[in-house]
Amino acid sequence: MKKVLITGSSSGIGKATAELFLKNEVPVVGIARQHKKFIHTSKLYKPIEADLSLIESLPKLITTILKEHPDIDIFISNAGNGEFQSIENFSANQIQNFLNLNLISHITLCRFIVSHMKSKKNGNIFFIGSESGLTGKKKATLYSAAKFGLRGFCQALRDEVASSGVRVCLLNPGFVRTPFFEHLNFEPHELERNAIEPTDIAKIIFDLLHTRFGTNIDEVNLSPTTKSINFKNKKNDN
Repeated sequence: MKKVLITGSSSGIGKATAELFLKNEVPVVGIARQHKKFIHTSKLYKPIEADLSLIESLPKLITTILKEHPDIDIFISNAGNGEFQSIENFSANQIQNFLNLNLISHITLCRFIVSHMKSKKNGNIFFIGSESGLTGKKKATLYSAAKFGLRGFCQALRDEVASSGVRVCLLNPGFVRTPFFEHLNFEPHELERNAIEPTDIAKIIFDLLHTRFGTNIDEVNLSPTTKSINFKNKKNDN
């Protein structure tokens, strides 16, 4: 492991993963909209502020990063957010912005990273998907659309780069106890068995990197032991 690039590195799964790599003295380049939640003192951490929903800016952003950090050999595509409402409550602009961040940004960044890794005949790419990419549920139309799309992209990309020395893995967690729920009207019940911890996912990613390179772990599906939800605003339960 030479260097890892992580999107959404300032909180939740991205933060936990960055902390684990830094603890193991692996340099990290972290992309986030703002880094106030995660100010790491390690000289191995390079924070970059960027809004990944601004698709037009991504080619220049990632080209610059790869030029300054040509030793990046791991990419963890994690950035995203959640919006859960009936589909008619979204404007056309909201739909586009949501899909830009939660799907199109992953694909766009990967277009450049794959080329970089192919040239070196080495690389590992991890996408953070969701159980919503396995089964669609009401009020998760946009979220499921993004995650189903991401899953299809991963499957096709894995087949495309199989002979190029690049491995692609998709992780599909259920509820993870992160700031993801701060702006939603529901959250996992406080008992620990009702949510996955971000450190669990970070450890899985780190462990998978130590598997023999001739073996590819296609997908990892994770679920909390039980699935009890707390609603913050009872009038929006139905």
